[in-house]
Amino acid sequence: MPVPVPRQRAIPAVESGQAQAAGAVGGPLKEEAHRDAAPTSGATLTLLLIEDDPVGSPIVPELLDSAGKPVRVRTARNLTEAERLLTDDVHCILLDLALPAPGGSDTDDELAVLHHVLQLAPRHAVLALTGSGDAERGAEAVRVGAQDYLVRDELDSRLLSRAVRYAVERKRSDTAERRLTESRLRAQENRRLERGLLPTPLLDGSSLRFAARYRPGRSRALLGGDFYDAVRTPDGTVHAMIGDVCGHGPDEAALGVELRIAWRALTLAGLCGDELLGTLQEVLEHERPDEEIFATLCTVDIAPDGRHAGLCLAGHPAPLLVRPGVPARLLPYDNNGPALGMLPGARWSRMQVELGAEWSLMLYTDGLIEGRVGAGGERLGQDGMVEMIRRQLAEGLRGEELLRAAVQEVRRLNEGELADDVAVVLLDRMA
Repeated sequence: MPVPVPRQRAIPAVESGQAQAAGAVGGPLKEEAHRDAAPTSGATLTLLLIEDDPVGSPIVPELLDSAGKPVRVRTARNLTEAERLLTDDVHCILLDLALPAPGGSDTDDELAVLHHVLQLAPRHAVLALTGSGDAERGAEAVRVGAQDYLVRDELDSRLLSRAVRYAVERKRSDTAERRLTESRLRAQENRRLERGLLPTPLLDGSSLRFAARYRPGRSRALLGGDFYDAVRTPDGTVHAMIGDVCGHGPDEAALGVELRIAWRALTLAGLCGDELLGTLQEVLEHERPDEEIFATLCTVDIAPDGRHAGLCLAGHPAPLLVRPGVPARLLPYDNNGPALGMLPGARWSRMQVELGAEWSLMLYTDGLIEGRVGAGGERLGQDGMVEMIRRQLAEGLRGEELLRAAVQEVRRLNEGELADDVAVVLLDRMA
């Protein structure tokens, strides 16, 4: 006898390779944050001095970095010159806080020139230069964003060299910490959205087996809009769906979550077919951030006896039906209606499909069929996907193992990560 689907969550949110991208805060992200904020090894350290009298400044020619190499010094008499000299190879800015406010306007902000430089150079380390009786102003400069402050009369070559190195390292550390914090927050948000996109199926009491696979086609944990769900209503009917919001990102993912939750609520309330899809279209029209956004959807409702089902397609690829002794084939596509959000007042036909006593039904998003085959521009397509599944079935693959192999082969044929998300759902009925 088939094993009933447990209520607890048994579906991986994402495949292992992308789970690291979504949830981990070390690895490549940490290295990138570390790399972006610091000079490369062996590079000459460059200091930009912004002072109205650079000739009389305490900077000395033998200013050295930690490796004993001379520090390259550029001088600017005002902010206009500084902006011209502020190139990517500058690592630190030494700013005289006594400079006049930007534009020559009067202001009560004693740190107006610092605020301007911090806005102009957010990725650079900044040292504030003050007079001997202005330590309080220097401390305030550090509070608002400078890495340190120096007193002009106490400055010498050794002290300045050390302060520059310290400022660069502190800026690198601050930048790395900020990026890691951002990646943690992004990972947390992604996990929350993925929990909404990839729910626990409500199939208690059903003899159908359920399996699913989801792999985001994204970079730096960018979410897409693929979603799916499955529920059993009190009359014994099993309802399943899979959908895809066009585009990638948190807005599309959030809309996918809303549509999935709305589908579950409406299905449990007894809606199906055209009435259900029409209501979902209203939800999409009210919730989408842009009128150009649409969603494709495939819904099936499997009768309590498990031998036949109703099928509705809204611009979505037709499911794949597998039966013993018969080659796997796509269900009819002739009555496919428009995607949700494309045509106001659209209608969707509900087709009756004979399943038989023993079968497997695979629902999928177009990420599974739109990957390229090799280095050329040819796509796998539905025909290629059908042949692939037939071969994998002949090799004895079933259930979760079949879905895993299908997604892996599609990626291999594409010769790299897929551009679009892939979601696949498999329902099995064993005689």
